[in-house]
Amino acid sequence: MDTLRSRPTATSRLASVWQRWRERARNLPALEALPGIAVPAIDIETLADPAVFRETLLTLIGSARRRILIVALYLQDDDAGREILAALYAALKARPELEIAVFVDWHRAQRGLIGKAKSAGNAALYQDMAQRLGAGVTVYGVPVQRREFLGVLHLKGFVIDDTVLYSGASLNDVYLHKHDRYRLDRYHLIRSDELANSLARLLTETIRPDPAVHPLDRADRPTTARLRPAIAHFRRTLATARYHFANTPIGEGQVSITPLLGLGLRHNELNRVLLQLVLQAQERLVLFTPYFNLPGPLQRALRHKIRTGCHVTIVLGDKTANDFYIPPEEPFKTIGALPYLYETNLRRFCKAHQKAIDAGTLAVHIWKDGNNTFHLKGLLADDDRALLTGNNLNPRAWRLDLENGLLLHDPHRRLIAQHQVELERILAHTTRLQRFDALETVDRYPAPAQRLIKRLARVRADRLINQML
Repeated sequence: MDTLRSRPTATSRLASVWQRWRERARNLPALEALPGIAVPAIDIETLADPAVFRETLLTLIGSARRRILIVALYLQDDDAGREILAALYAALKARPELEIAVFVDWHRAQRGLIGKAKSAGNAALYQDMAQRLGAGVTVYGVPVQRREFLGVLHLKGFVIDDTVLYSGASLNDVYLHKHDRYRLDRYHLIRSDELANSLARLLTETIRPDPAVHPLDRADRPTTARLRPAIAHFRRTLATARYHFANTPIGEGQVSITPLLGLGLRHNELNRVLLQLVLQAQERLVLFTPYFNLPGPLQRALRHKIRTGCHVTIVLGDKTANDFYIPPEEPFKTIGALPYLYETNLRRFCKAHQKAIDAGTLAVHIWKDGNNTFHLKGLLADDDRALLTGNNLNPRAWRLDLENGLLLHDPHRRLIAQHQVELERILAHTTRLQRFDALETVDRYPAPAQRLIKRLARVRADRLINQML
């Protein structure tokens, strides 16, 4: 009986976990202690939309004098992807001395689209253009893990001479608004040689020389199976990698920018800063995410902020604006259940915080603009800090993918007007949620989605999926 009485209950175990998390939170490094690169505020520009982003990228490529380094999850074999590659080859032809390199995820580049026929993927395009146009525009495949579902290259930030073009977008028709539809993200142009050099060094000195990284524009590339030992070693290297730069104090009219890297749960600087941004916000916190599936620590920190009266705004896409959404008139595929799972998460969260919604301290804005999609991510904290990132603020980004971000510290409030214009532009296509029950329940979903979600819930597989996606 004594043994039974001493056995910890589920409640006590939860309390213990919560206490450990609070202790870790208190020991997080202060944001004020982070080093940064001082950049004049006039050299930081927020771009309006994906079409402007595409035109800016093409202009920068065409005017490059020294280097062009592109890093993205993928560069698609479609009109926009081919346009970008053609621009790179044209820039090289005009200036043969240019350093040009493209970095994409190894696995994503060698498969077709989810739900489509099996194919050689985007790598076939890279090979074709290299064969026709010659060497000099090398596309490197970066394997963060042995399998795609275990982790991918999710770094952002194009380095062109002394300029960084930063967005969570990849490169294809919809991200670049090449045709009728677009996928909305955030877009920032930063002119800083020190920042550009810092991002470039990680790509050229840590990633490109590694034995796990190989060109995708050649037919004789090794198989993933052959690379397994190299990939395991590479992941250990990436887990402790950092951006290197000279710390410079902020002068009048300047903003401090700290580039951050993150991979895995241990030594993840980006995760630590994300958590600290939420915990340290005093008056206002704005969070953008395309997939409402917050990691546990981030969700707990957010709940703490809501309880303490900090004004929290969450901006996310409607389930129909999710890039995994499948219209009811089209054949249903398993991946199409994800937008419904995310909405279920949101409904549960809003129900728990309905009092804060009623009081106006929690504002949930749901974005929808025709058949376009939503891919925004990042944070705004009070009036002096902003995080630009490709991190989706989900467990996958928190644990599995190689992510980065740029923390902007703006003590002189030089960027307030830009942030406000950006926010107003985004909110123009949103509806503010007034009640949690305005969101659909599972019983109102299309029949295939209903059946799958209920089946997953019965075996608690929905929890596992939430930890992976």
